[in-house]
Amino acid sequence: MVDVHKHDIIIVGGGAAGLRAAIAAVEADPQVSVALVSKVYPMRSHTVSAEGGAAAVARPDDSLEMHGYDTVKGSDFLGDQDVIEYFVEEAPKELTRLEHWGCPWSRNDDGSVATRAFGGMTTKRTWYASDKVGFHMLHSLFQHSMQFDRIVRYDERFVTQLLIEDDGIKGVSALDVRTGNIEVFQARAVILATGGGGKIFPFTTNGNIKTGDGMALAYRNGVPLKDMEFVQYHPTGLPGTGILITEATRGEGGHLINSEGERFLVAYDYGVGNKAELGPRDMISRAIIQEIEAGRGLPGTYGEYVHLDLRHLGEDKIMKRLPFVRELATTYVGVDPVTTPIPIRPVVHYMMGGVDTDIDGLTRVGGLFAAGETACVSLNGANRLGSNSLTECLVFGARAGQRAVALSKETSDGNDVALRKRGFEEQERIDTLRGKKKGGEKLSHVRREMTTSMERGCGVYRTQDTMDATVQEIAQLKGRFADIALQDDSRVFNTEIIAALELGNMLDVAEAVANSAAYRKESRGAHTRRDHPTRDDQNYLHHTLVHFDPAGPRIDTSQVRLGHWEPEERKY
Repeated sequence: MVDVHKHDIIIVGGGAAGLRAAIAAVEADPQVSVALVSKVYPMRSHTVSAEGGAAAVARPDDSLEMHGYDTVKGSDFLGDQDVIEYFVEEAPKELTRLEHWGCPWSRNDDGSVATRAFGGMTTKRTWYASDKVGFHMLHSLFQHSMQFDRIVRYDERFVTQLLIEDDGIKGVSALDVRTGNIEVFQARAVILATGGGGKIFPFTTNGNIKTGDGMALAYRNGVPLKDMEFVQYHPTGLPGTGILITEATRGEGGHLINSEGERFLVAYDYGVGNKAELGPRDMISRAIIQEIEAGRGLPGTYGEYVHLDLRHLGEDKIMKRLPFVRELATTYVGVDPVTTPIPIRPVVHYMMGGVDTDIDGLTRVGGLFAAGETACVSLNGANRLGSNSLTECLVFGARAGQRAVALSKETSDGNDVALRKRGFEEQERIDTLRGKKKGGEKLSHVRREMTTSMERGCGVYRTQDTMDATVQEIAQLKGRFADIALQDDSRVFNTEIIAALELGNMLDVAEAVANSAAYRKESRGAHTRRDHPTRDDQNYLHHTLVHFDPAGPRIDTSQVRLGHWEPEERKY
C-alpha cells in the first residue's frame, strides 16, 4: 500500500527558503494547498545555525546601488546583474517583513536597526540579532507559517525521487523515516529548498543534513547544475569540528594574527585602509593558507591554524554583540576569547553553485523550482558576500512560491495510476536496498574517500593534476557505491538506509563540483588555481553547466547577464 497525498504545491525542505516559499504561496492564493516535506523537523533545518546576519540597505549612507555593486564585485563579475538588482531592491522589504513577524533585530540607541560590517561591503549593511540570527529568523518564519492551515507539514520524510511526466513534474516520492514506507506526494509544482552539499568535504561548517539532496534530484532528472566549481571556504572555522566562528567577529573589530603575533592581513594587497579583516571570504581564506605555507601557522592536532583575536574588544562588547561566539569557543576548544585568541582555519561553508534556475526559480523541467542554497539563480557568482545568503532565502523563496502558485493554475494533474505505480516501484527499490548484506563496500569507507579526495583536489588552492585525479576518484567511488553492504534491515528509523541515500546524492554533487572545477582554466572568486592564477574574461566570463549522463557528466556553458557594472579588476 502506497499512500498518496494530493496538494497544489510541494516544497521540499523546511528551512528559511522553504518556509518563506510556503508562506508566499498561501498568501498569493487563499485556496492553494501546500505540502512542506522535510527530512527533519523544520526547526532543525540548517538555517538555525547561521550566526552573523542578513544583508539589506538600512542606513542613510548606504544605497541600493552600493549594495548591488558590492555584490557584483564580490561575485567576481559572474553574478547575473538583473538578479542582483532585483535582490537588493527586495532585501529591505523582506527583512522588515520578518521583523513584523517577530524577528528581534538588534537596535541602536536611537531605535534604528543595528547593522554591522561584513567582508567585501563598503558600509555597515548586515542586520543582526546578537549572533544567533539564523535561530531567530527560522523561529519567526516557522511560527508565522503555523497560522496557515493550508501549509501541511510532513516531517521526517526523505524525498527519494522526482515524479516527472512529459509535460513536467507531477510530484515526488518520499521515504517516511518513522515507518519505512514510501509515500507519493502529488502536485502541479514542486520547489526544491534542501540547502547545500558541504558534507562532500571532510571539514565544513555544514550540519550532517547538508548532503546536496535537492541538487542531486534535479541533476539526475535533466536539470544542469550551474557554477558548481565555486565552493566557498569561510576563513574562521574551529579546527577539528568545523564549527563556524561568525564573520561578525571581524565586523565587530576582531583581528587575525599569525604565530608571531602579527596582524598579517594588513600586508596583503587587498588590505587597503581598514579593509584587512573585512576583505571577502575567498581572499582571506587564501591569505591564511599562505601564512601557514610560509611557516607562520601554529601546529595543532588537526593541522596548522592561525588565531582570531578578540581580546581588545573587551568582555562587555563580546557579551553584548558576540555571546554565542564566546560560548562556542569555550565549549569546543576550551578558549575564552575575552582572555585568549581563538584557533581558526578555513572551512568549507557554502556552495555558490546549484540547480540552474531563472530569476523566478524555475528550472528546465516544467513546474520544478529551486530556491536558497540549493539553487543557482545566479546571485552569488564566483563568491558570495557574507550575509547575502539569508536574505537570498527570503527574496527568492518568496518569488518561487508566488510563481509556483501562478504556474500551478495552468498545469494539469498527473496520472494517478501511473504515479501510484511509481510509488510501488520505489518501495521495492528501497526494500531491496534495506539490509543489503551482500556487498564488498562499506558506506563509511566510500564516504571518507570521497571527502578526502574532494579536499585534496578541490580545496582552497587547485591545480589541473589534483582536480583531474579527483574526477577519476569520484567516478571510481560511484562504481564502488553500487556494491555497498547494509546491515540494518529494520523499517522504523533506519538511519543506515538514509545514510546510503544521502551518500548517493553526495557522490553526484561531488562529481559535478570536480568536473566543473577541472573545466574552468582560470582563477575567479573561490575557484583559485595555482597553474592559472589570473582571471580570464575573454574565455571564461560564463556560467558552467554540468549535465548528468550515466556515461559521465557533460559540460556546457551559458552567458552571464551583465548590466551597467562592467567587469574590472577585483581589488579591495
